[in-house]
Amino acid sequence: MADADLFAPLSSLQWVDREQLKPNDYNPNKVNRENLKLLVQSIMTNGWTLPIVVRPDYTIIDGFHRWTVAGEEPLHTMLKGKVPVVIVRHDDATEDIYGTVTHNRARGTHLLEPMKAIVKRLLDEGKSVQEIGKQLGMKPEEVFRLSDFSRDDFLGMMTKGVKGYSHAELLTKL
Repeated sequence: MADADLFAPLSSLQWVDREQLKPNDYNPNKVNRENLKLLVQSIMTNGWTLPIVVRPDYTIIDGFHRWTVAGEEPLHTMLKGKVPVVIVRHDDATEDIYGTVTHNRARGTHLLEPMKAIVKRLLDEGKSVQEIGKQLGMKPEEVFRLSDFSRDDFLGMMTKGVKGYSHAELLTKL
């Protein structure tokens, strides 16, 4: 979705059966029970203000906790089992992950272990430290801390294919 049509997701807004949606397998965001109660209260007070962001196969990119509370009473009955969704069409699965993380980071904090798993997955899929940093709003040292790589291995990844860049110069930036 490099040249994203910024209007496309909202033009796909629709109410669908909640059961059609499924959670992704990488969401690093956790919400405690008290905050889920606040989410229900917010929906009851303000109405449903944020649709759930999904892939075309209805896998949730953002909105897992809204989807969760929509399956519980009283919301399930009040919403007649429906939830609002917008569909986002990314070019590959890594863009889905970027979407989940950036939506969440814009609103709060992430748990350490799931974020480590995400960074490792992206690195394993061949994404560069620079791309991960750019896409997830992280500095190289944050990617390094989450990567669990040794400093030497990480420096090797940072300088791979870069001519005229020394490890010493990079060390001063980390």
